[in-house]
Amino acid sequence: MSHLFSPITLGALTLPNRIAIAPMCQYSADEGRATAWHRIHLGQLALSGAGLLIIEATAVTPPGRITPQDLGLWDDASERALGEVLDDVRRYSTMPIGIQLGHAGRKASCAQPWRGGKQLPIGQGGWQTVSASARPFSDADAPPTAMREEEIAGLIADFVTSAQRADRLGIDLIEIHAAHGYLLHQFLSPLSNQREDRWGGSLENRMRLTLEVFSAVRAAVPAHKPVGLRLSASDWVDGGWDIAQSIALSQALEARGCAYIHASSGGLSPAQQIPVGPNYQVPFAAALRQQVNIPVIAVGLITEPQQAEAILQQGEADMVALARGMLYNPRWPWHAAAALGATVQGPPQYWRSEPHEVKGLFRQ
Repeated sequence: MSHLFSPITLGALTLPNRIAIAPMCQYSADEGRATAWHRIHLGQLALSGAGLLIIEATAVTPPGRITPQDLGLWDDASERALGEVLDDVRRYSTMPIGIQLGHAGRKASCAQPWRGGKQLPIGQGGWQTVSASARPFSDADAPPTAMREEEIAGLIADFVTSAQRADRLGIDLIEIHAAHGYLLHQFLSPLSNQREDRWGGSLENRMRLTLEVFSAVRAAVPAHKPVGLRLSASDWVDGGWDIAQSIALSQALEARGCAYIHASSGGLSPAQQIPVGPNYQVPFAAALRQQVNIPVIAVGLITEPQQAEAILQQGEADMVALARGMLYNPRWPWHAAAALGATVQGPPQYWRSEPHEVKGLFRQ
């Protein structure tokens, strides 16, 4: 039997298989509100047969957006717009749906990637960014302001409020975004966190904000709802955040009731040197999995069914997540099930599409 298509439980949520659709920013919202694009985008992915769909990085406050077009969940209007999209998706799909909540910090106030992706100046659509310290992401960016104590308390409250809105929408899982150089990662890494108060310096202090955000969100939503976290296991820069610190953070999160760790890497510094290739981030997941007892999700150029199956069979991860590969081939789980002799959930309107050589692919 295929391990990839065996069920798994995250907290109290049981998934039909071990394929997750990773959060993928679409930069297509209207003042934080989901649009028709999200209905199309999430709708097609919800018919893919994956075990879990995680909605893109969703800002907990307007200044936390990467771009002015980022999805948000900070007021009644953004909650209502996302709810309308989810209502339509759920009419035709039973796939569990999660959401990733985050704040971009010093990497906020940028143009959409297809418009260059550079930081937008104040007065030209941009805004003042914040971070752990007043250190910009790149020399071309305006410096962020170092967050004051009251701003940090407000940030934690913003994560809680967004999580409660997600819970009201019936979202099945919440993922805290502490990866890819965004705000929580900026507090974690010694490259970006130069503070001398209780939020900086030692590893314990640098982890404090991420742990407090997680604990506050965990306490604010029902116990049966899994809350996990995505981290960058390495900055890929000497002297930066690394796998040893990631293990310490993951163990602290596990002790606080974290349902899973989603292991990515990079994004904090332009100086990063990443040897990109198939499975290039899987060793991070494998190292974390040896040190924690909660599920670990692997990502990073996982493109072939046999490749994903081998990662799980070899015990390097408990799940795999696909992002760009799923955009390129939104029916990847169907093809993986066919290749591995498994079955998959599919809409009855599409049952006639299965090739003759894989009759019985769809569970009915």
